[in-house]
Amino acid sequence: MSQHFQHDVLVIGSGAAGLSLALTLPGHLDVAVLSKGDLANGSTFWAQGGVAAVLDDADTVQSHVEDTLNAGGGLCNEDAVRFTVEHSREAIQWLIDLGVPFTRDDPSTVVDGGFEFHLTREGGHSHRRIIHAADATGAAIFRTLLAQAKARPNIELLEQRVAVDLITESRLGLEGQRCLGAYVLDRSTGEVDTHSARFTILASGGAAKVYLYTSNPDGACGDGIAMAWRSGCRVGNLEFNQFHPTCLYHPQAKSFLVTEALRGEGAYLKLPNGERFMQRFDPRAELAPRDIVARAIDHEMKRLGADCVFLDISHQSEDFIKSHFPTVYERCLTFGIDITRQPIPVVPAAHYTCGGVLVDQQGRTDVPGLYAIGETSFTGLHGANRMASNSLLECFVYARSAAADIVTQLDHVPQPQNLPAWDSSQVTDSDQDVIIAHNWDELRRFMWDYVGIVRTNKRLQRAQHRVRLLQDEIDEFYSNYKVSRDLIELRNLAQVAELMIASAMARKESRGLHYTLDYPDMLPEALDTILVPPTFAG
Repeated sequence: MSQHFQHDVLVIGSGAAGLSLALTLPGHLDVAVLSKGDLANGSTFWAQGGVAAVLDDADTVQSHVEDTLNAGGGLCNEDAVRFTVEHSREAIQWLIDLGVPFTRDDPSTVVDGGFEFHLTREGGHSHRRIIHAADATGAAIFRTLLAQAKARPNIELLEQRVAVDLITESRLGLEGQRCLGAYVLDRSTGEVDTHSARFTILASGGAAKVYLYTSNPDGACGDGIAMAWRSGCRVGNLEFNQFHPTCLYHPQAKSFLVTEALRGEGAYLKLPNGERFMQRFDPRAELAPRDIVARAIDHEMKRLGADCVFLDISHQSEDFIKSHFPTVYERCLTFGIDITRQPIPVVPAAHYTCGGVLVDQQGRTDVPGLYAIGETSFTGLHGANRMASNSLLECFVYARSAAADIVTQLDHVPQPQNLPAWDSSQVTDSDQDVIIAHNWDELRRFMWDYVGIVRTNKRLQRAQHRVRLLQDEIDEFYSNYKVSRDLIELRNLAQVAELMIASAMARKESRGLHYTLDYPDMLPEALDTILVPPTFAG
């Protein structure tokens, strides 16, 4: 039997963005945080590098802003960049006050009154400004946020809950578009419950799982983007999918990301014959922005017919490597790779969705009562290419901003009443789940082949044709059978894939992460790609 729950705030996603917003809200509000699987299954837990912020006296807000604008290929929204960077120090201080165990600097090097935490440097940054917890920053932040959330009696953490769709006034045939909550599959019961809320937050991460090779965990299926689109929200810049240059290449490694901080601390990229190659593509060599590094690796692998290239930090001391990169060292060792003595085989993999649901500086979407924060959102910060370690910063800054905006509306937004239950009277249990598995595999393969690091008009046209055929099959399946996590994720992935393809086809140039052989040059004017849902186009 399905159930009905009421909350002041419903947060869909339990990563850095969702937990930060929940912890920033006043303690008298009833807050529910949903996780599709176990709480630690999101991308935050696996983030290695750190958080970019202006923390050192030698650094400046303007320098961080300029570095971000340069990395973004001329497409960043400068107001969004400045807003994020100007709030970076207070966001980091909030995390420190919560107890995040960031790596401290050698006490002998800290001048009186100086910053006491170690800062590293990553690609695209002109200063050391990455605060980190060794090479497992995401895990350290997540564990701290989760412990704090568990200690707050007003925050309810609900695992194994998969949001199916948002509930809006227009969906119910009412006047207006306000979001009233969501229908949510409880995987423990198999029932779809109704969760009503005064405010709903999409903090469900990106959509890198749309690609065959990705650094992301299994849940990164673009759920929030797809649900927002179906509810009437515009999306932007979904053609810009960041491929992390260095994921471990090993048959058992699945999706282990080798942190960019290795290159920040002097690691070299090499061909199978041991020759360095990045200096031929960019004067910054290994410290060039990720899009340049990923394209260079892709080019060399295709030129040589190589399965991978190699990342070598073995020229550094063993003590240095083990103390700075214990996670990478231990993980590689489990695959028989000793990074203190031999290079790491690496390949590019889909890593970050730079576009998403259009929001303002408070995280508000086009639908009243609905917010989007973190990788689900499109704030304008990243432009055509996200600069390293700006993504976690965006999570904290916009989560805190959205929470503050919600507080200003508390007296004016009542609890939604009399929401209808999910109707499953016309569907049956499926005995054809093999179709879901087949479609899932086909989608991810053609997205990798046709909408990957290098694109062409012909490849995009093929992808568009394939995704529309798939969507017809998925819609028929969705209409006739009970929903499952796999079906919900496949439906959302196909929707986001269609939006990514449409965005890529609309951009008649190469810029940042979008590189097409048919339009290799950059246009003089930088414009965002904004898609409007057809039902709400006017």
